[in-house]
Formats: sequence, structure tokens, C-alpha cells
Amino acid sequence: MGMAESPTPDHPTSEYPAVPDRPEDSEPTPEQVRPSGCARLLIFVGFVFALIVLTCFGLRAVNVLPSFDNPFAEETTDRSQPVLLQSMRDLHRYVAADGTFQVIVDLQENRDNIPDFLVNRRTLFVGSGTVETYVDFSALSGDALKIDEEKKTIELTLPAPQHSTAALDMQRSYVVAEERGLFNRIGDAFANDPAKQQKVYQMAQERITEAARASGLDQRARDNTQRMLESLFARLGYTTVTVTFAAP
Repeated sequence: MGMAESPTPDHPTSEYPAVPDRPEDSEPTPEQVRPSGCARLLIFVGFVFALIVLTCFGLRAVNVLPSFDNPFAEETTDRSQPVLLQSMRDLHRYVAADGTFQVIVDLQENRDNIPDFLVNRRTLFVGSGTVETYVDFSALSGDALKIDEEKKTIELTLPAPQHSTAALDMQRSYVVAEERGLFNRIGDAFANDPAKQQKVYQMAQERITEAARASGLDQRARDNTQRMLESLFARLGYTTVTVTFAAP
């Protein structure tokens, strides 16, 4: 048996087939240069999408489409019920003066023998409210008005001016600071007690109403009421109007 002839370097063997020519050594065919069907589809979809976006911007510029700046913009919906009339009453009072007051309420609630960092509630509240001072003409007695037609004089006996309960202005009232203990925070996380806020509001109303009584509104109300009655009866031809207020 003769020995197999060894392959020369220029002739490939069956174990090592010939290596194809490199791509750069040959020119690509038109089929290789042309994009595939999937690529053409992606290009078409991208073109259509860009056309839609440009159309939307154009319509928005002429105020045809709404703004799409923030798809998560906050929206407020009013689901309030109609106003229910609870009562009506006739008023026979003359509001002669009013005063606007501001009070700082510093209310603290804690428990004895318990550290403040566990159980403590301190609220610093600035309250602004208005108190009206009025004269109630519905309480006049039969002899409260004495008229002398010959002398054109009138004598009036009126009740003392009264103060209304302070009406808080919630646009000018606000909580400055609030401190709560650990247990208070845990409790508030599971339940909200409106009565706690109401207590602060009530205290502010009481303080403002007390301040109004010592502010001189009573005397201002007397003077304004007397000037109003003098002007009223002077137009009716009376020359002298005497107004006397009852003791508070």
C-alpha cells in the first residue's frame, strides 16, 4: 500500500475546508444592500408616528387640541351637595360698630407622670376674627319712645349694646406649629378627631370676644347709634333727640 500523498499548502484537505473570501474582497449584491421586510416595517411605523406627533403639535398651536404637557396634572372635582336652608329669622338690630382682632392660642395637652415625647399635643394657632356690637330694637318697651309734637323733641331709651360671638376669618387664621408625642402620632394615623381642632377654634373665639368687651366698642356703638337716630328724626322735623342707654 502506498503512502497517501500529503496535501500541499495550496490545496485544502477534507479536514480543513477552504476559507471563503473576506466580505471586503467582494462587492455586496443588491439583495444584500436592500433592507429586510422587518426593517422596512419599522421605518414605516416610525415615519407614521413622527407624522402624527408633528400633526398634534400643529393642531395644538392653533388651539384645536388641548394641552398634553402633564398627563398626571391634578384635577379638582366638586361633588358638594346643594346648600340646605336650616332656618330664617327677622333681625331688629342695628350694628353700630365692629372690630377685628387677632389672638395667638398656645394650647398644650399632656398627661401627668408621662413624658411629653410619648403623650403630648401642643398647638400654636393664630386666629383672626371680627366682633360686631349692635343694639337690639326688638327689646324696646312701650314707654321707650316719648314724643313731644309741640316742642319737636324725642326721648329714646334703648337697651345696652351687645356683642356678637367672634366670627373667625379662616383665610387669615392658621396653625403656626403643632407638636405631638409618639402615641399621639400613632393615634392620629388611624383616626382623625375634628373635635381637637374645634377646641382650638372655640378658644380663639372666646379670647377675641372677651377682648372686644374691653376694647371700647360699647361706647363707639352708643355714639354711632345716637348719631344715626338724630339724623333720622331730623329729617322728620324733630329738633332734639335724646338717647339713653340702659345699664349693661
